Amino acid sequence: MKKLLVMVGWDMLRAVVTNVMLGANMNSKMPLKFGATLVELIRARHPILLVETHEGDRVIAAAEAVAVSPDIRRQRRVIAYTVSKGLHAPGQAGKPTAPDVALVEATKTPEPTIFVFFDLHHFLGSQGRPAEPTMVRAVQDAATAFRTGEVPHTLIIVSPALTLPADLEKEVTVVDLPLPTAGEIEGVLDEIVSANAASIVVDLSADDRQRLIQAAQGLTLGEAENAFARAIASDRRLDASDIALVLDEKRQTIRKSGLLEFITPEGTMNDVGGLENLKKWLEKRNGSWLPEAQRWSIPAPKGVLITGIPGCGKSLTATCMATLWGLPLLRLDVGRVFSGLVGSSEQNMRGALKLAEAVSPSILWIDEIEKGFGSSGSGDSGTSQRVFGTFLTWMQEKKNPVFVIATANKIDTLPPEFLRKGRFDEIFFVDLPTREERVHIWRIQLEKRLTAGSEATGDFEINKDSLGFLAEHTEGFSGAEIAEAAVSACFEAFSERRRLNEKDLRRAITNTVPLSVTQAEQIKGVRDWASQRAVAATSTSSRGDYSTSGSAAPADVNSWRGGRQIDFGD
Repeated sequence: MKKLLVMVGWDMLRAVVTNVMLGANMNSKMPLKFGATLVELIRARHPILLVETHEGDRVIAAAEAVAVSPDIRRQRRVIAYTVSKGLHAPGQAGKPTAPDVALVEATKTPEPTIFVFFDLHHFLGSQGRPAEPTMVRAVQDAATAFRTGEVPHTLIIVSPALTLPADLEKEVTVVDLPLPTAGEIEGVLDEIVSANAASIVVDLSADDRQRLIQAAQGLTLGEAENAFARAIASDRRLDASDIALVLDEKRQTIRKSGLLEFITPEGTMNDVGGLENLKKWLEKRNGSWLPEAQRWSIPAPKGVLITGIPGCGKSLTATCMATLWGLPLLRLDVGRVFSGLVGSSEQNMRGALKLAEAVSPSILWIDEIEKGFGSSGSGDSGTSQRVFGTFLTWMQEKKNPVFVIATANKIDTLPPEFLRKGRFDEIFFVDLPTREERVHIWRIQLEKRLTAGSEATGDFEINKDSLGFLAEHTEGFSGAEIAEAAVSACFEAFSERRRLNEKDLRRAITNTVPLSVTQAEQIKGVRDWASQRAVAATSTSSRGDYSTSGSAAPADVNSWRGGRQIDFGD
C-alpha cells in the first residue's frame, strides 16, 4: 500500500513566508518591499490598509513578521477576524461575531495590535452589491480611533477584489502584495521535499530545479504546493519530467482567471512563410532579458506591435515567437476585461498584468488589440479610458521582463498615445506575401499535407517549378487564403478517394476570391498609413520587383507593397 504524501501545511508555509519577509532570502526583492511598506505605514500610524489578494495566509505571515520587527518601536500582537470565528489569534479557535461588533471590540484592545480582517468586502460592496451603511460607519470610527488613540493599532483588510465605497477612499491605504517570488516558491519546494524525504526520490540537476521553480511562478503558495505534490504523488519521484506537469497545473490556474490563456506553442519560425525582416529583428533580441544582457547596457525589450492585412501571419508569428525565445506565452482577451460591473474592468486589467509579471520572463500576446482599445472611451462613462491608461502606465513602468506582442488589423483606430515611440520597441507592417514568400508558404502547406503516409501523396511533385507556378497564380492571396486553397484541393482528392494533382490546386485557386479583390480600397488605405509609420516585415531581398508605392487606382494593390524598408541585417 502506497504511503500518503505529506503536505507542507500552514505552519511550514508560514515559516517560508516569514523567512523571506525577514530577509533570509535576499534575492526575493518583491516580498521584502511589501514587508518594508507595511513597516513604514504602521510606524506612520496609517489606520487602515487594504491588501488585494487571495492569499490571506501570506498576509497573516507578513503581519506576524512585521509585528516583531526591530524596525517597529513597540512590538504588536496579530489578531485575525473572520465571520465564522470572530476575533482570534491566528490558528486558534473563536466564535462567530458580526464585523461591526468586532471592530468596536478592536478599538478597546489595550495592547498594540495588528488586526487582519477577512470577509469584510462582503459588507463593503462587491460584485455590484451596495455597501452596508452601518459597516461603513464602523470602519470610519475604527479609523479615527486607530489614528488618534493612545494605543497604536492597525487594521489590515484582506480582499480578493479591490472595492471601496466612496466614504472610505480617503481612509484606506492600498498595499500591493505581489504573487510569490522564485525565492518563496523554492522554499515551498524545499519544505515538501524535506517532509517526504524518506519516501520519494529527487533527481533534479541545478538547471532542472531552476526550471521547475520557474514553471511554478505565477501560482500562489498553496497552488505551488499542490502542483509539486501532484508531481510527486504519481510515481514518488521528482525529476525533469515533472516540469510539464507543473506547467499544466499553472495552465489550469491561469484559465480560471478568465482573462489570460496559457498558450502552448506548437510551431517554430520555420512555419512562418516569409516575414524575414521581422524574424531577424526577433532573433536579435532573443535572450535580451537574461542577466548577461546587462553587460551590454541594454534594457529588456518592451514589445512589438504587428499590424497589416488580415490572414498574413501576424498571430502565427506571435505563437511561434514563444518557441524561438523559449518563454511562456499568455494571451490576453481584452474583451473579457470589460465585464459589466463598475470598477471591475480596471481591477481585471490590474490582475491580468500582475499575473503576467509573476510568470516573467514571459510573452503577453494581445490579439486584435484595436477591438479593446480602439476609439476608447466612447459611451462607457470613461471605463475604456481608465483601463487603457492602466495598460499604458504598466507598459511604461513595468519592472519585470514581460514582452508584449500586440497584433492589429485596423491600426488607425488606436489612440495616438499608444503608438508613440517608447511604448513599443518597433511597429511592423505585414503585407500580402510577395512571390518569393508565396513560394515558401506553398512549400510549407503542401509538405504539411503530402507526407509519406498520406493517401494524397504521389501524383503532385513539390519542386521549384511547381511551387513557382502556384506562386504566380496566387498573386494577391494572403497566407491564410493559400493555406485554405491547399485544404480545398485535398478535399477534392478525398471526395474521389484518389491522390492530389495539379488540377485540384488549380480549381481551388480559381474558386478563391482573395481579399486583394474584395477589400482593395482598405488594403490601399492601410498601406498608405504604414508607408511612413511602420517597418515592412518583408525583407528587401524578398520584395523583388514590387514597387514601394501604388498608383492612384485603388484596385491596383498587387504591384506594390507597403511599409518602410529597413533591413535588420543577417
